[in-house]
Amino acid sequence: MHYPLIIGNWKLNGNTKIIEEFVQILHKKLNNITKCNIVIAPPTIYLSQVKKALTGSNIELSAQDVDINISGAFTGETSAEMLKDIGVKYTIIGHSERRIHHKETNEQISKKFLILKSKELIPILCIGDTQEEYNSGKTEKVCINQIDIILNKLGIHAFKNTVIAYEPIWAIGSGKSASPTHAQAVHKHIRNYLAKENYSIAKQVIIQYGGSVNANNAAEFFIQPDIDGVLVGSASLNLDSFMSIIYAALKKYNY
Repeated sequence: MHYPLIIGNWKLNGNTKIIEEFVQILHKKLNNITKCNIVIAPPTIYLSQVKKALTGSNIELSAQDVDINISGAFTGETSAEMLKDIGVKYTIIGHSERRIHHKETNEQISKKFLILKSKELIPILCIGDTQEEYNSGKTEKVCINQIDIILNKLGIHAFKNTVIAYEPIWAIGSGKSASPTHAQAVHKHIRNYLAKENYSIAKQVIIQYGGSVNANNAAEFFIQPDIDGVLVGSASLNLDSFMSIIYAALKKYNY
């Protein structure tokens, strides 16, 4: 059984004041909590600052993206080596906003996955379906296709120490989330699919739900057997909301 993994994805939000106030308060409130894994993913420019604010805490640091190159003439990019050098543990890849706005393909995302694994960083592989795909019953097929590009290239062992985040594109930033039963069904399908290759790896891989997760609906996701945590967007920038989500996770363990 996994302890819940809760990741706060700040996206293109945040500033020095938020780091000084929000992160430090979060640090104090969560200092003695051990039965829940918390990760903050601020914009790249604030990674070092957030890392410093988290010194001595159990909260880990995630980047929101990574380049496929380690070094060279790639202006504006950030490499996996650089992320590891400043204390990053996780990195989000394949987020639908990257797929949509930056035209990232499954092929590019698989290269990012490989470079992260080579530097012993933990990929948070985002997968998900559009509204049209959901309406036509293609959710599971779409998600498996996004996993297969990595599975076929690198094999099942690449999914050791990896996070998969199911984020229905139609739910992200929309205020509407997938039902807990739908999310559970998708998560179970993903786990069963990986189990055909290796049961023990499928059992230990962390599969999160993301998509308009908030303080009001988080508890319903945590009680599902194949949902190992949540990837939180806007609610992770509100201290009360984020803490409520964390406490909802802790209730699963009667903390």
